[in-house]
Amino acid sequence: MTDKVWFITGAAKGLGYLIARDALRAGDKVVATSRTVDGLADRLAVSNDRLLVLPLDVTDADAVAKAHVSAINAFGQIDVLVNNAGRAQLGFFETIRDDEVRRQFEINVFGAMNVARAVLPTMRSRRSGLVVTISSVNGLVANPGGSIYSASKFALEGWMEGLSEEVAPLGIRSLIIDPGMMRTNFLDPSTARQGDLEIEDYAEAASAFRGFISQANGAQDNDPEELAALIVKEASSDEPARRLLFGADAHEWADTKCRQLADEIDASNART
Repeated sequence: MTDKVWFITGAAKGLGYLIARDALRAGDKVVATSRTVDGLADRLAVSNDRLLVLPLDVTDADAVAKAHVSAINAFGQIDVLVNNAGRAQLGFFETIRDDEVRRQFEINVFGAMNVARAVLPTMRSRRSGLVVTISSVNGLVANPGGSIYSASKFALEGWMEGLSEEVAPLGIRSLIIDPGMMRTNFLDPSTARQGDLEIEDYAEAASAFRGFISQANGAQDNDPEELAALIVKEASSDEPARRLLFGADAHEWADTKCRQLADEIDASNART
């Protein structure tokens, strides 16, 4: 696949920005979207005939539909969709307000669905396309302090596993990305939210969790530059992977989860 057209959400910073940059460096065309796009075109620094920058809130289905029309008017097709926009709602479940729980799902799950619903008809008409979903190893493994974030990523992965089987006969492929902890702004207080309801039973554990997040912010082991390059490479493969775990931590946590699940299956077999 050459001269691809990419549609990327959450492209103003972090992994989304790096994917957009690397795709442009590879000679492809990019529709770079984000809630805030101030200065994004200048930072990507390419000719306007290969880049379209659009402000986009993925939770607004009408805005998503309009962005898709703008992309098709500009470039005629979409070859690679990267559902990257998201945020982290952290904290212990009972400390998180209901509206914050719903907001987490609106962005991480329903936002991705809005974009896919707009783009898939274009891919179906061409019997070609790749849907890249930026999930997390926390879409496979849940930990204390991340129950709501993991719930949104578990939902995202379940949807994509099913959707991939629905669209595969139509020539559309899918790739789920499960990174471990990466050096992006993901854990920055401006991006990651913490539950603000005070519950004494969780106070000590919640304080320790906030301390862990603060120390980990900016010190994560995994390099997003490497992951962005890997995604651009996979998009050019005739047979891209269906899932990629990225980082030693992601592989370790997923392996532990698989072993735990195997033990639970054995225990269930003994009881039923």
